[in-house]
Amino acid sequence: MVSKLIQISNHEAENPLDITLREAFSLLERKLRPPFPLSIPTKEEYQNLNRAILYGILCEPHLAKVHIKHLHGIITDGYQYFTSLLVKIVNELYVKLVEPVKRQLIWLTHEMVNVSAVGFDGLLVALLRQIVGGDFGEENLHLCFEMVNLFSSKWFYLLEEEPLVLTGALYVFLRLLTDHFRVSNIPNMESLRKMESDFCVRMLRYNFSLCLKIGRDLVRLLQDLVRVPQFCAVLKDMLYNPSAFRVDGFTDISQLYNTPTPRWYFSLRLTPEMESQLTFLLTRVKFGSQKRYQVWFAKKFLVLPERNAVIIDIVRFICCAHHSPNDVIRSGIIPRWAVIGWLLKSNMKNYVEANTKLALFYDWLFFDEKVDDIMNIEPAILLMVHSIPEYIDITNSLLEFLFILLDNYDPERKEILHRGISAAFNAIVRKHMVQSLDIFASNMIYPILKERLGKLLRHAVPEAQHQSRNIKLAS
Repeated sequence: MVSKLIQISNHEAENPLDITLREAFSLLERKLRPPFPLSIPTKEEYQNLNRAILYGILCEPHLAKVHIKHLHGIITDGYQYFTSLLVKIVNELYVKLVEPVKRQLIWLTHEMVNVSAVGFDGLLVALLRQIVGGDFGEENLHLCFEMVNLFSSKWFYLLEEEPLVLTGALYVFLRLLTDHFRVSNIPNMESLRKMESDFCVRMLRYNFSLCLKIGRDLVRLLQDLVRVPQFCAVLKDMLYNPSAFRVDGFTDISQLYNTPTPRWYFSLRLTPEMESQLTFLLTRVKFGSQKRYQVWFAKKFLVLPERNAVIIDIVRFICCAHHSPNDVIRSGIIPRWAVIGWLLKSNMKNYVEANTKLALFYDWLFFDEKVDDIMNIEPAILLMVHSIPEYIDITNSLLEFLFILLDNYDPERKEILHRGISAAFNAIVRKHMVQSLDIFASNMIYPILKERLGKLLRHAVPEAQHQSRNIKLAS
Protein backbone atom coordinates (compact mmCIF):
# COMPACT_ATOMS: atom_id res chain seq x y z
CA MET A 1 0.00 0.00 0.00
CA VAL A 2 1.60 3.26 -1.17
CA SER A 3 1.60 6.10 1.35
CA LYS A 4 -0.86 8.92 0.77
CA LEU A 5 0.52 10.75 3.78
CA ILE A 6 4.09 11.78 2.90
CA GLN A 7 6.39 12.26 -0.05
CA ILE A 8 9.29 9.83 -0.14
CA SER A 9 12.12 9.95 -2.67
CA ASN A 10 13.43 6.75 -4.23
CA HIS A 11 16.58 6.64 -2.08
CA GLU A 12 14.77 7.15 1.23
CA ALA A 13 13.75 4.37 3.59
CA GLU A 14 10.10 4.19 4.54
CA ASN A 15 9.12 6.07 7.69
CA PRO A 16 8.16 3.89 10.68
CA LEU A 17 5.36 6.21 11.83
CA ASP A 18 3.88 6.33 8.33
CA ILE A 19 4.06 2.52 8.12
CA THR A 20 2.30 2.11 11.48
CA LEU A 21 -0.58 4.41 10.50
CA ARG A 22 -0.88 2.94 7.03
CA GLU A 23 -0.94 -0.67 8.27
CA ALA A 24 -3.60 0.16 10.86
CA PHE A 25 -5.78 1.73 8.18
CA SER A 26 -5.28 -1.19 5.79
CA LEU A 27 -6.15 -3.69 8.52
CA LEU A 28 -9.28 -1.89 9.75
CA GLU A 29 -10.46 -0.13 6.60
CA ARG A 30 -13.68 -2.15 6.34
CA LYS A 31 -14.54 -1.26 9.95
CA LEU A 32 -14.16 2.48 9.24
CA ARG A 33 -17.43 2.62 7.30
CA PRO A 34 -20.90 2.78 8.90
CA PRO A 35 -22.46 0.96 10.61
CA PHE A 36 -19.70 0.93 13.20
CA PRO A 37 -19.30 -2.03 15.59
CA LEU A 38 -20.63 -1.58 19.12
CA SER A 39 -18.09 -3.82 20.86
CA ILE A 40 -15.68 -2.32 23.42
CA PRO A 41 -12.09 -2.57 22.09
CA THR A 42 -9.09 -3.68 24.12
CA LYS A 43 -6.31 -1.15 24.74
CA GLU A 44 -4.34 -2.45 21.75
CA GLU A 45 -7.43 -2.46 19.51
CA TYR A 46 -8.32 1.04 20.71
CA GLN A 47 -4.90 2.45 19.82
CA ASN A 48 -4.93 0.70 16.46
CA LEU A 49 -8.37 2.12 15.73
CA ASN A 50 -7.12 5.62 16.64
CA ARG A 51 -4.25 5.19 14.17
CA ALA A 52 -6.55 3.95 11.43
CA ILE A 53 -9.05 6.77 11.90
CA LEU A 54 -6.27 9.36 11.94
CA TYR A 55 -4.88 8.05 8.66
CA GLY A 56 -8.39 8.07 7.19
CA ILE A 57 -9.08 11.67 8.23
CA LEU A 58 -5.79 12.89 6.79
CA CYS A 59 -5.82 10.87 3.58
CA GLU A 60 -9.55 10.64 2.78
CA PRO A 61 -10.78 14.24 3.00
CA HIS A 62 -14.09 13.33 1.36
CA LEU A 63 -14.81 10.97 4.28
CA ALA A 64 -13.31 13.14 7.03
CA LYS A 65 -16.68 13.95 8.64
CA VAL A 66 -17.56 10.26 8.78
CA HIS A 67 -14.20 9.42 10.36
CA ILE A 68 -14.42 12.24 12.92
CA LYS A 69 -17.89 11.06 14.03
CA HIS A 70 -16.48 7.57 14.40
CA LEU A 71 -13.62 8.97 16.49
CA HIS A 72 -15.98 10.89 18.77
CA GLY A 73 -17.95 7.69 19.32
CA ILE A 74 -15.03 5.52 20.45
CA ILE A 75 -13.00 7.98 22.57
CA THR A 76 -12.40 6.90 26.18
CA ASP A 77 -9.22 8.83 27.08
CA GLY A 78 -10.14 12.42 26.28
CA TYR A 79 -8.38 12.10 22.88
CA GLN A 80 -5.02 11.91 24.63
CA TYR A 81 -3.59 9.11 22.48
CA PHE A 82 -5.04 10.56 19.27
CA THR A 83 -3.58 14.00 20.00
CA SER A 84 -0.19 12.48 20.85
CA LEU A 85 -0.18 10.88 17.39
CA LEU A 86 -0.95 14.23 15.81
CA VAL A 87 1.91 15.91 17.68
CA LYS A 88 4.23 13.12 16.57
CA ILE A 89 3.18 13.61 12.93
CA VAL A 90 3.78 17.37 13.14
CA ASN A 91 7.17 17.03 14.83
CA GLU A 92 8.51 14.19 12.70
CA LEU A 93 6.74 14.33 9.34
CA TYR A 94 5.40 17.83 8.71
CA VAL A 95 7.92 18.87 6.05
CA LYS A 96 7.21 15.64 4.14
CA LEU A 97 3.42 15.73 4.31
CA VAL A 98 1.65 16.12 0.98
CA GLU A 99 -0.26 19.39 0.64
CA PRO A 100 -3.82 17.98 0.96
CA VAL A 101 -2.76 16.26 4.21
CA LYS A 102 -1.42 19.54 5.59
CA ARG A 103 -4.80 21.15 4.94
CA GLN A 104 -6.56 18.28 6.70
CA LEU A 105 -4.15 18.59 9.60
CA ILE A 106 -5.22 22.19 10.20
CA TRP A 107 -8.90 21.23 9.97
CA LEU A 108 -8.32 18.40 12.44
CA THR A 109 -6.48 20.75 14.81
CA HIS A 110 -9.56 22.99 14.91
CA GLU A 111 -11.62 19.91 15.76
CA MET A 112 -9.29 18.95 18.61
CA VAL A 113 -9.57 22.44 20.08
CA ASN A 114 -13.37 22.31 19.74
CA VAL A 115 -13.59 19.10 21.78
CA SER A 116 -10.97 20.20 24.35
CA ALA A 117 -8.77 17.23 23.50
CA VAL A 118 -6.19 16.41 26.14
CA GLY A 119 -2.88 17.82 24.88
CA PHE A 120 -4.27 20.12 22.20
CA ASP A 121 -2.04 22.90 23.54
CA GLY A 122 1.02 20.78 22.68
CA LEU A 123 -0.39 20.33 19.18
CA LEU A 124 -0.72 24.11 18.73
CA VAL A 125 2.85 24.62 19.92
CA ALA A 126 4.10 21.91 17.54
CA LEU A 127 2.44 23.64 14.58
CA LEU A 128 3.78 27.06 15.61
CA ARG A 129 7.29 25.61 15.56
CA GLN A 130 6.85 24.51 11.94
CA ILE A 131 6.58 28.14 10.80
CA VAL A 132 10.05 28.85 9.47
CA GLY A 133 11.52 32.30 10.08
CA GLY A 134 12.66 34.14 6.96
CA ASP A 135 10.78 31.76 4.67
CA PHE A 136 8.41 33.66 2.36
CA GLY A 137 7.32 30.64 0.34
CA GLU A 138 3.62 30.09 -0.27
CA GLU A 139 3.34 27.00 1.96
CA ASN A 140 5.07 28.62 4.93
CA LEU A 141 3.04 31.81 4.70
CA HIS A 142 -0.14 29.74 4.38
CA LEU A 143 0.73 28.00 7.66
CA CYS A 144 1.26 31.44 9.26
CA PHE A 145 -2.17 32.52 8.03
CA GLU A 146 -3.89 29.35 9.26
CA MET A 147 -2.30 29.52 12.71
CA VAL A 148 -2.96 33.20 13.36
CA ASN A 149 -6.52 32.64 12.13
CA LEU A 150 -6.91 29.71 14.55
CA PHE A 151 -5.61 31.68 17.52
CA SER A 152 -7.80 34.66 16.66
CA SER A 153 -10.96 32.63 16.11
CA LYS A 154 -10.49 30.56 19.28
CA TRP A 155 -9.36 33.56 21.32
CA PHE A 156 -11.87 33.47 24.18
CA TYR A 157 -11.79 29.71 24.53
CA LEU A 158 -7.97 29.59 24.67
CA LEU A 159 -7.94 32.49 27.11
CA GLU A 160 -10.07 30.44 29.46
CA GLU A 161 -8.62 26.95 28.90
CA GLU A 162 -4.96 27.31 27.85
CA PRO A 163 -3.87 30.94 28.30
CA LEU A 164 -0.16 30.13 28.29
CA VAL A 165 -0.32 28.91 24.69
CA LEU A 166 -1.58 32.37 23.71
CA THR A 167 1.65 33.87 25.07
CA GLY A 168 3.60 31.40 22.94
CA ALA A 169 1.65 32.53 19.90
CA LEU A 170 2.36 36.16 20.79
CA TYR A 171 6.09 35.43 21.01
CA VAL A 172 6.03 33.68 17.64
CA PHE A 173 4.00 36.28 15.74
CA LEU A 174 5.93 39.24 17.13
CA ARG A 175 9.10 37.56 15.92
CA LEU A 176 7.59 36.73 12.52
CA LEU A 177 6.29 40.27 12.07
CA THR A 178 9.86 41.54 12.25
CA ASP A 179 10.56 39.53 9.09
CA HIS A 180 7.21 40.19 7.43
CA PHE A 181 7.47 43.97 7.73
CA ARG A 182 10.82 43.90 5.92
CA VAL A 183 9.46 42.48 2.66
CA SER A 184 7.04 43.68 0.02
CA ASN A 185 5.69 42.53 -3.35
CA ILE A 186 4.65 39.17 -1.89
CA PRO A 187 1.03 38.18 -2.57
CA ASN A 188 -1.28 38.45 0.46
CA MET A 189 1.56 39.62 2.73
CA GLU A 190 -0.27 42.79 3.69
CA SER A 191 -3.37 40.89 4.82
CA LEU A 192 -1.20 38.40 6.75
CA ARG A 193 0.68 41.23 8.47
CA LYS A 194 -2.63 42.81 9.45
CA MET A 195 -3.94 39.58 10.98
CA GLU A 196 -0.69 39.01 12.89
CA SER A 197 -0.58 42.63 14.06
CA ASP A 198 -4.23 42.60 15.16
CA PHE A 199 -3.66 39.43 17.19
CA CYS A 200 -0.52 40.77 18.88
CA VAL A 201 -1.96 44.20 19.67
CA ARG A 202 -5.11 42.56 21.02
CA MET A 203 -2.98 40.47 23.36
CA LEU A 204 -0.85 43.41 24.47
CA ARG A 205 -3.70 45.85 24.98
CA TYR A 206 -6.32 43.60 26.57
CA ASN A 207 -4.35 40.81 28.25
CA PHE A 208 -1.11 42.46 29.26
CA SER A 209 -0.98 40.66 32.60
CA LEU A 210 -0.75 37.42 30.61
CA CYS A 211 1.89 38.88 28.28
CA LEU A 212 4.10 39.63 31.30
CA LYS A 213 4.75 35.89 31.60
CA ILE A 214 7.06 36.16 28.56
CA GLY A 215 9.45 38.27 30.60
CA ARG A 216 12.17 40.57 29.32
CA ASP A 217 12.32 39.18 25.80
CA LEU A 218 8.90 40.70 25.18
CA VAL A 219 10.62 44.09 25.20
CA ARG A 220 13.37 42.84 22.88
CA LEU A 221 10.80 41.71 20.32
CA LEU A 222 8.76 44.90 20.53
CA GLN A 223 11.83 47.08 20.01
CA ASP A 224 12.37 45.37 16.67
CA LEU A 225 8.91 46.61 15.63
CA VAL A 226 9.34 50.17 16.83
CA ARG A 227 8.85 51.55 13.28
CA VAL A 228 5.33 50.07 13.16
CA PRO A 229 2.99 52.70 14.67
CA GLN A 230 0.76 50.41 16.77
CA PHE A 231 3.74 48.63 18.32
CA CYS A 232 5.62 51.88 18.84
CA ALA A 233 2.58 53.11 20.80
CA VAL A 234 2.61 49.96 22.96
CA LEU A 235 6.32 50.35 23.69
CA LYS A 236 5.90 54.03 24.56
CA ASP A 237 3.17 53.17 27.03
CA MET A 238 5.39 50.51 28.59
CA LEU A 239 8.12 53.13 29.00
CA TYR A 240 6.15 56.22 29.96
CA ASN A 241 2.56 55.28 30.75
CA PRO A 242 2.43 51.79 32.30
CA SER A 243 -0.97 52.48 33.87
CA ALA A 244 -2.45 52.32 30.35
CA PHE A 245 -2.32 48.52 30.60
CA ARG A 246 -4.52 48.47 33.73
CA VAL A 247 -2.44 45.78 35.45
CA ASP A 248 -2.22 46.06 39.22
CA GLY A 249 1.39 46.20 40.34
CA PHE A 250 2.87 47.01 36.91
CA THR A 251 4.40 50.44 37.36
CA ASP A 252 7.59 50.41 35.31
CA ILE A 253 9.15 48.56 32.41
CA SER A 254 12.05 47.62 34.67
CA GLN A 255 9.75 44.99 36.18
CA LEU A 256 9.85 43.24 32.82
CA TYR A 257 13.60 43.77 32.53
CA ASN A 258 14.00 41.95 35.84
CA THR A 259 11.96 38.92 34.74
CA PRO A 260 13.96 36.28 32.82
CA THR A 261 12.11 34.71 29.91
CA PRO A 262 11.25 31.02 30.53
CA ARG A 263 13.26 28.61 28.39
CA TRP A 264 10.40 27.11 26.40
CA TYR A 265 9.76 30.35 24.49
CA PHE A 266 13.18 30.14 22.82
CA SER A 267 12.47 26.75 21.28
CA LEU A 268 9.35 28.15 19.60
CA ARG A 269 11.40 29.78 16.83
CA LEU A 270 13.43 26.68 15.96
CA THR A 271 11.83 23.84 14.05
CA PRO A 272 12.21 20.43 15.72
CA GLU A 273 14.61 19.41 12.94
CA MET A 274 16.77 22.49 13.47
CA GLU A 275 16.82 21.98 17.23
CA SER A 276 17.72 18.31 16.77
CA GLN A 277 20.66 19.10 14.49
CA LEU A 278 21.86 21.92 16.71
CA THR A 279 21.66 19.69 19.78
CA PHE A 280 23.65 17.00 17.95
CA LEU A 281 26.35 19.55 17.14
CA LEU A 282 26.52 20.72 20.77
CA THR A 283 26.48 17.26 22.39
CA ARG A 284 28.18 14.85 19.98
CA VAL A 285 30.69 16.67 17.75
CA LYS A 286 34.28 17.06 18.97
CA PHE A 287 35.82 20.52 18.96
CA GLY A 288 38.03 20.69 15.87
CA SER A 289 35.88 18.26 13.87
CA GLN A 290 32.85 20.49 13.50
CA LYS A 291 33.43 22.12 10.12
CA ARG A 292 31.59 19.65 7.92
CA TYR A 293 28.64 19.62 10.33
CA GLN A 294 28.52 23.41 10.31
CA VAL A 295 28.64 23.48 6.51
CA TRP A 296 25.75 21.01 6.37
CA PHE A 297 23.75 23.02 8.93
CA ALA A 298 24.29 26.26 7.01
CA LYS A 299 23.26 24.69 3.68
CA LYS A 300 20.17 23.19 5.27
CA PHE A 301 18.92 26.14 7.32
CA LEU A 302 20.84 29.32 6.43
CA VAL A 303 21.48 29.12 2.69
CA LEU A 304 19.12 31.95 1.67
CA PRO A 305 20.10 35.51 2.77
CA GLU A 306 16.65 36.20 4.24
CA ARG A 307 16.89 33.02 6.35
CA ASN A 308 19.90 34.43 8.23
CA ALA A 309 17.51 36.21 10.60
CA VAL A 310 17.00 32.85 12.30
CA ILE A 311 20.57 33.18 13.64
CA ILE A 312 19.13 35.63 16.20
CA ASP A 313 16.81 32.89 17.46
CA ILE A 314 19.55 30.26 17.39
CA VAL A 315 21.87 32.39 19.55
CA ARG A 316 19.08 33.14 22.02
CA PHE A 317 18.29 29.41 22.18
CA ILE A 318 21.93 28.43 22.74
CA CYS A 319 22.38 31.01 25.51
CA CYS A 320 19.15 30.41 27.38
CA ALA A 321 17.71 27.00 26.51
CA HIS A 322 20.69 24.73 25.82
CA HIS A 323 22.93 24.44 28.87
CA SER A 324 25.61 21.80 28.42
CA PRO A 325 26.02 19.45 31.42
CA ASN A 326 29.46 19.14 33.03
CA ASP A 327 30.23 15.78 31.43
CA VAL A 328 29.72 17.30 27.97
CA ILE A 329 31.77 20.39 28.86
CA ARG A 330 34.69 18.17 29.98
CA SER A 331 34.45 15.80 27.02
CA GLY A 332 35.97 18.00 24.32
CA ILE A 333 32.64 18.60 22.56
CA ILE A 334 32.42 21.88 20.66
CA PRO A 335 31.44 24.52 23.24
CA ARG A 336 28.51 26.87 22.89
CA TRP A 337 30.70 29.94 22.52
CA ALA A 338 32.47 28.42 19.51
CA VAL A 339 29.19 27.73 17.71
CA ILE A 340 28.05 31.30 18.36
CA GLY A 341 31.42 32.62 17.13
CA TRP A 342 30.94 30.65 13.90
CA LEU A 343 27.43 32.07 13.48
CA LEU A 344 28.67 35.62 14.05
CA LYS A 345 31.10 35.19 11.15
CA SER A 346 28.21 34.42 8.80
CA ASN A 347 27.44 36.86 6.02
CA MET A 348 24.62 38.77 7.73
CA LYS A 349 22.84 42.01 7.08
CA ASN A 350 23.71 44.77 9.55
CA TYR A 351 20.41 44.62 11.44
CA VAL A 352 20.70 40.85 11.81
CA GLU A 353 24.25 41.16 13.15
CA ALA A 354 23.18 43.83 15.67
CA ASN A 355 20.20 41.78 16.84
CA THR A 356 22.38 38.68 17.10
CA LYS A 357 24.79 40.52 19.41
CA LEU A 358 21.82 41.80 21.40
CA ALA A 359 20.56 38.21 21.72
CA LEU A 360 23.99 37.22 23.04
CA PHE A 361 24.20 40.02 25.62
CA TYR A 362 20.56 40.56 26.50
CA ASP A 363 20.64 38.85 29.89
CA TRP A 364 23.81 40.75 30.81
CA LEU A 365 21.88 44.02 30.81
CA PHE A 366 19.59 42.95 33.66
CA PHE A 367 21.57 40.16 35.29
CA ASP A 368 20.63 39.33 38.86
CA GLU A 369 22.15 36.17 40.29
CA LYS A 370 19.06 35.65 42.46
CA VAL A 371 16.81 35.08 39.44
CA ASP A 372 19.08 34.64 36.42
CA ASP A 373 20.99 31.55 35.35
CA ILE A 374 24.72 32.25 35.06
CA MET A 375 24.87 29.86 32.10
CA ASN A 376 22.95 32.44 30.06
CA ILE A 377 25.91 34.85 30.20
CA GLU A 378 28.66 32.25 29.82
CA PRO A 379 28.84 32.11 25.98
CA ALA A 380 29.54 35.83 25.60
CA ILE A 381 32.41 36.01 28.10
CA LEU A 382 34.04 32.81 26.82
CA LEU A 383 33.71 33.95 23.22
CA MET A 384 35.42 37.26 24.02
CA VAL A 385 38.20 35.59 26.03
CA HIS A 386 38.89 32.76 23.58
CA SER A 387 38.92 35.13 20.61
CA ILE A 388 42.09 36.77 21.98
CA PRO A 389 44.41 37.04 20.13
CA GLU A 390 43.54 35.11 16.95
CA TYR A 391 40.11 36.66 16.42
CA ILE A 392 40.63 39.92 18.28
CA ASP A 393 38.17 41.72 16.00
CA ILE A 394 35.38 39.64 17.56
CA THR A 395 36.46 40.57 21.09
CA ASN A 396 36.70 44.26 20.26
CA SER A 397 33.39 44.34 18.41
CA LEU A 398 31.57 42.54 21.23
CA LEU A 399 33.02 44.73 23.97
CA GLU A 400 32.21 47.81 21.92
CA PHE A 401 28.63 46.60 21.40
CA LEU A 402 28.23 45.92 25.12
CA PHE A 403 29.16 49.51 25.96
CA ILE A 404 26.90 50.82 23.19
CA LEU A 405 24.05 48.93 24.85
CA LEU A 406 24.99 50.36 28.25
CA ASP A 407 24.86 53.90 26.87
CA ASN A 408 21.90 53.68 24.51
CA TYR A 409 19.58 50.77 25.23
CA ASP A 410 17.49 52.67 27.77
CA PRO A 411 19.26 55.92 28.73
CA GLU A 412 16.64 56.79 31.36
CA ARG A 413 17.36 53.53 33.19
CA LYS A 414 21.09 53.38 32.58
CA GLU A 415 21.74 52.64 36.25
CA ILE A 416 19.77 49.37 35.91
CA LEU A 417 21.92 48.36 32.94
CA HIS A 418 25.12 49.35 34.73
CA ARG A 419 24.10 47.28 37.73
CA GLY A 420 23.19 44.31 35.54
CA ILE A 421 26.44 44.26 33.56
CA SER A 422 28.49 44.76 36.72
CA ALA A 423 26.63 41.90 38.37
CA ALA A 424 27.36 39.71 35.36
CA PHE A 425 31.11 40.36 35.67
CA ASN A 426 30.85 39.80 39.43
CA ALA A 427 29.33 36.38 38.90
CA ILE A 428 31.86 35.49 36.19
CA VAL A 429 34.78 36.25 38.52
CA ARG A 430 33.34 34.64 41.64
CA LYS A 431 32.29 31.47 39.82
CA HIS A 432 35.70 31.25 38.11
CA MET A 433 34.04 31.09 34.72
CA VAL A 434 37.32 32.36 33.27
CA GLN A 435 40.76 32.09 34.83
CA SER A 436 41.24 35.83 34.88
CA LEU A 437 39.87 39.01 33.36
CA ASP A 438 43.48 40.23 33.08
CA ILE A 439 43.41 38.92 29.53
CA PHE A 440 41.46 42.07 28.63
CA ALA A 441 44.65 44.01 29.40
CA SER A 442 45.99 42.79 26.06
CA ASN A 443 47.47 45.52 23.86
CA MET A 444 45.22 44.24 21.08
CA ILE A 445 42.12 45.50 22.90
CA TYR A 446 41.18 49.04 21.91
CA PRO A 447 42.45 51.42 24.66
CA ILE A 448 39.08 53.14 25.09
CA LEU A 449 37.43 49.76 25.68
CA LYS A 450 40.04 48.79 28.27
CA GLU A 451 39.51 52.08 30.04
CA ARG A 452 35.73 51.66 30.17
CA LEU A 453 36.00 48.04 31.28
CA GLY A 454 38.42 49.03 34.04
CA LYS A 455 35.95 51.64 35.32
CA LEU A 456 33.10 49.14 35.19
CA LEU A 457 34.99 46.52 37.15
CA ARG A 458 35.79 48.92 39.98
CA HIS A 459 32.24 48.29 41.14
CA ALA A 460 32.77 44.53 41.15
CA VAL A 461 33.81 42.10 43.88
CA PRO A 462 37.37 42.37 45.30
CA GLU A 463 38.85 39.86 42.84
CA ALA A 464 37.49 41.82 39.89
CA GLN A 465 38.58 45.13 41.42
CA HIS A 466 42.15 43.84 41.43
CA GLN A 467 41.82 42.81 37.81
CA SER A 468 40.30 46.16 36.90
CA ARG A 469 43.49 47.88 38.15
CA ASN A 470 45.56 45.61 35.92
CA ILE A 471 43.36 46.47 32.93
CA LYS A 472 43.58 50.19 33.70
CA LEU A 473 47.37 50.10 34.03
CA ALA A 474 47.64 48.25 30.74
CA SER A 475 45.60 50.88 28.96
